[in-house]
Amino acid sequence: MKAIDEFRARRGLRLRDKDAQSDSKPDRELLDKMLDDISDLQEMLYAERIRKLLIVLQGTDTSGKDGTVRHLFSKINPMGLRAVGFRAPTEIEAAHDFLWRIHREVPKAGEIAVFNRSHYEDVLVTRVLGMITPQECKRRYAQIRDFERMLAESGTTIVKLFLHISKDEQKERLQERVDDPHKHWKFDPEDLKQRVFWKDYQKAYEDAIAETDADHAPWYVVPADSKRYRNEAVARLLLETLRGMRLDWPPPDKRLLKLKVR
Repeated sequence: MKAIDEFRARRGLRLRDKDAQSDSKPDRELLDKMLDDISDLQEMLYAERIRKLLIVLQGTDTSGKDGTVRHLFSKINPMGLRAVGFRAPTEIEAAHDFLWRIHREVPKAGEIAVFNRSHYEDVLVTRVLGMITPQECKRRYAQIRDFERMLAESGTTIVKLFLHISKDEQKERLQERVDDPHKHWKFDPEDLKQRVFWKDYQKAYEDAIAETDADHAPWYVVPADSKRYRNEAVARLLLETLRGMRLDWPPPDKRLLKLKVR
């Protein structure tokens, strides 16, 4: 996947050889420290109540979107965090333009919103299954670019993550769900049908990334065969993003400086 490798290098998430070949354990203390720092910065963002952060998580089935959310935000104040999962549109949603339901869920001031799947499903699933024409797909790329630019210009920092797993790794994870009765609730027979279109989905992701990558809404391709490496890479990226926002506490209220509580 040449395009995936190019974006990995461009965005600074080059996979280290040892991580590509094994589930090597990252420094637990370092990872915990990163999560603590993320928590502190998220509290500043929430206190400031001016800017917003949107994290878009995309990936094939079993790529670890849910696990990434659980791990990454395990120490964050839930008051300033909202996770949104997008499934097939309802009848009402389908009666509107494809971005209508997305716009309703973007983060408000001081909030981090995490999209578990997103508006990109409408240029991925719809394209692979032939639900839209190539011309319509091109129009949607342009509409997505305009939409994300509007969000960025109105104070939303956008980070888009593609959790990239191999076909063999997906096979193993699907089989684990079948073999473990406690994971049967996670298994969807539809995943097997979609697996048939593996190459088509990889091509659709490559094109979507190439068409919508921008400085104000960058794509990061995260190698995700190793869950530990995935968590470390995403934590590091989120921490760098929050630091880059130059967050700070709101200025003190002068009326409270001499207040004595009795």
